[in-house]
Amino acid sequence: MPENSAVKERVKKPEWLRVKLPIGKKYTELRGVVDKYNLNTICTSGSCPNMGECWGEGTATFMILGNICTRSCGFCGVKTGRPETVEWDEPEKVARSIYLMKIKHAVITSVDRDDLKDGGSIIWAETIQAIRRANPETTLETLIPDFRGEKRNIDRLIEAAPEIISHNLETVRRLTREVRIQAKYDRSLEVLQYIKDSGQRRTKSGVMLGLGEKEDEVIETLHDLKKAKVDVVTLGQYLQPSKKHLPVKEFITPEQFEKYKKIGLELGFRHVESGALVRSSYRAHKHLK
Repeated sequence: MPENSAVKERVKKPEWLRVKLPIGKKYTELRGVVDKYNLNTICTSGSCPNMGECWGEGTATFMILGNICTRSCGFCGVKTGRPETVEWDEPEKVARSIYLMKIKHAVITSVDRDDLKDGGSIIWAETIQAIRRANPETTLETLIPDFRGEKRNIDRLIEAAPEIISHNLETVRRLTREVRIQAKYDRSLEVLQYIKDSGQRRTKSGVMLGLGEKEDEVIETLHDLKKAKVDVVTLGQYLQPSKKHLPVKEFITPEQFEKYKKIGLELGFRHVESGALVRSSYRAHKHLK
């Protein structure tokens, strides 16, 4: 077999990672709204494999504070560089779009804005408030950055009181420096525990697999998240956004994902979403139950 053929065989995605192309009337309608109002959704910016399924069901995740991140994580498909000026009318734009799309449960996330003194937390709080005013029946999950661990910025999110506050640990302790260059494993755990200790009803975190972590490291990470009082955990397969990003070291089998789910439930998490195509906002509405 020629050398290049062997390489292709090694990186070939397994059968369980095949994704259906986004189709359907509802998906087309939502795509039209997003394009019309020039919204940044992590569905598109993050190249999410579940975009077809989620948008087809009438749900979406919105990304605020632009689509350029100040951090350069080795796994993320979002652009890195100097962000644009904050758009102070963005909260109303997002709230209006959620109203037009008739979304019952919205997930809001953002790029890291380390260039801002408040880390973007003021826009975060105003976005939640705007959504509440325009969509009083809509429940909210906020997938937040670590805000460098600065409590005055985290407090703004807590005071806004979304139903779920989520912050992703992303990977195991050993790989954090390589995968999340400007982040810290323990700081993320401290942020999650601080949010819970401050009275937040439900907290959540996500981990990607296939970056070279070992089984015992994944189990250790689950234990650490439990100690931080996290309620909901998501486990999914890392997929390389481009050749410039970290390579996939391993495709985790459905059986292994099921094993991690069982371990997580035995540890006492309220909900564990574990599977190859799982992302932090996948089936997010179920995490309220």
